Amino acid sequence: MYSEKVMDHFDHPRNAGVIQNADAVGTVGNAKCGDIMRIYLKIEDEKIKDVSFKTFGCGAAVATSSMATELVKGKSIEEALTITNKAVLDALDGLPPNKIHCSLLAEEAINAAIYNYATLNHKHYKGLREPVEDIYEDEHPHDALEI
Repeated sequence: MYSEKVMDHFDHPRNAGVIQNADAVGTVGNAKCGDIMRIYLKIEDEKIKDVSFKTFGCGAAVATSSMATELVKGKSIEEALTITNKAVLDALDGLPPNKIHCSLLAEEAINAAIYNYATLNHKHYKGLREPVEDIYEDEHPHDALEI
């Protein structure tokens, strides 16, 4: 049902925890399933120097949070904004259809954290959008769900 990579990131999550004095924090959730994902960013010279997460949810939510942090660490802010739920899914070798929303949470949590940083620092980034409060697969804010 779950790939080895999903199980590895669930059993051994990378970058779990809180960054004290983070430069940005983004929180998103899915009221339907109860998953809540929070991403913390430490940013220097427009690059993500450190990233961590706290996730309340199922194993797939923990695994997608972990993988998302791995994908953005060391990237520029603009590079991080290009990471989609499909990139998270591909990096984990997929998820069951009923868990795709977890990859959406990961994508949206990254966006929400960067939005927080941009708002606090009066910056503008191409591709940045206002965070969505509640993430639903069938109401995803993009024109097309990337799966």
